[in-house]
Amino acid sequence: MPASPSTARAINDRLALGLLQDRGPLTAGQLKQLTGLSRPTVADLVERLGAAGLITVVGESGAARRGPNARLYGIAADRAHLAALDVRTEGVAVLVADLVGRVLAEASVPIEGDTGTGPAVQRVVAAVAGAVGRAGVEGPHTVGIGAPGLIDPATGDLRDSAGLPAWHRSLSAALQERLPGARVTVENETNLAALAEQREGAARDRDTFVLLWLGHGTGAAVVLDGTLRRGASGGTGEIGFLPVPGTPTLPSATDCSGGFHTLAGAAAVVSLGAEHGLPAPATTDGPGAAGMVRGAVERVLAAREPAGAGGAGEESVAEGRPGGGGAVAWAVGETVGAAGEHEPGNRSAGAAGEPVATWGAATGHPGGRKSRPVAEERPVVGGGAWEELPAAGEPVMAREASGGGPLETRGGEEPPAVDEPTGREPVTAADPAGTAAGADERFLSALADRIAIGAASVVAVLDPGCVVLGGEIGHAGGDVLAGLVAQRLRRMSPLPTEVRAGALGGSAVLRGALLTARDRAQDTLWSDPSRSPVPS
Repeated sequence: MPASPSTARAINDRLALGLLQDRGPLTAGQLKQLTGLSRPTVADLVERLGAAGLITVVGESGAARRGPNARLYGIAADRAHLAALDVRTEGVAVLVADLVGRVLAEASVPIEGDTGTGPAVQRVVAAVAGAVGRAGVEGPHTVGIGAPGLIDPATGDLRDSAGLPAWHRSLSAALQERLPGARVTVENETNLAALAEQREGAARDRDTFVLLWLGHGTGAAVVLDGTLRRGASGGTGEIGFLPVPGTPTLPSATDCSGGFHTLAGAAAVVSLGAEHGLPAPATTDGPGAAGMVRGAVERVLAAREPAGAGGAGEESVAEGRPGGGGAVAWAVGETVGAAGEHEPGNRSAGAAGEPVATWGAATGHPGGRKSRPVAEERPVVGGGAWEELPAAGEPVMAREASGGGPLETRGGEEPPAVDEPTGREPVTAADPAGTAAGADERFLSALADRIAIGAASVVAVLDPGCVVLGGEIGHAGGDVLAGLVAQRLRRMSPLPTEVRAGALGGSAVLRGALLTARDRAQDTLWSDPSRSPVPS
């Protein structure tokens, strides 16, 4: 049965608006080419969307740059305005943007641990109102909130979670009261980080992947066949509660201490670094642990850099710039270990020439979290496995960070499993005296052991094909840490899995909240242009 004229118009309108959102301003001729619609139909929809205030002329295109055919049409950015919040235990970050995502104002407000619910909510609401005022708009059309904890799939409300501040659960209602015309939605922060990484970050080419959040707490977000999976109670990805070996106890329903969080949360990472003699950060939160990891990566790369190397062809882990020199890929090849011939009694990593590790083309420094810890306990797992540098001249093929052709590196001895006795001190051929660079390598190796335990559990159940190391810590580790984790997954699982460093870091949650708010605002505005609300 053919669609009615009104249904056909609605479909064509959404098609054109989607193209303008994804591709930017287009001429009527380009819309005709991309949609396959006739010229009169395109002219009709352009007039209709313009009258509804959803699109506007934003410039001209072509050599002559004049006349109706040269007009460039784009989404009317001021048709509605959006607010996004990243809610953490210690405070809130806020931004206000227009309908195309251009940021107009930002704010942040710290919330001390002893602040009562009422004062905490008032501070956040005031910060949002201040940002809206500085943006020069009357109020947001839609507000997106990213928060730790479980979101009730039936109501969309943040559920009561042990260890999280009570003001978190009061914030949505307070904002709705202060902004009565706005649509306020709450989503788990790790899920929002995964959405941002899929739209704009490391997972842009993946319909199925898992984002493993490594920050103050730990969490995971699951995207299968392009759909974010939340679970029956909204708890998909609460990996902080995953029972794992190497911890002094088991997690409980109200406390994730003893679970994966005890191995890979920020406090555990800082403690691990201290065991290896690394400088202690000022704080044991996500940014503090990330600084420790980033420093270790940078020192390892500096120590392993070939003499005379430098210039624009290198890759900077600190800035996430891919380059042609392959400094990161070279360092991972030197540190990761190898396939090939092994001494009797050692486990084989695979056939000669098999890739040691895989990592994504998207580089950068790390970003999603889920539950926060109730009690920070020092994990029992110590330094973990160590890596011995490869013997000179031993070849092995490892994949370059750019995803291109093979890179020849040198292989070495397969590292032992976590807590497996080695019978000798963890020193390397290039670092026989246990210098600072050697300590950094051992720290990153032990950290990769821990992360791989959680990642392997996810891979065994879901077979996602790709794990993105998000959060501040995953971002800080970059391709070096991702490569080390990938190597361990190869030994632990028969399922091929690519490991990538998150590209958006701690900003992924706020960016995901903004993208969600934009999607929901546009869905409302575009559903019936003739009845769209007036601009905010």
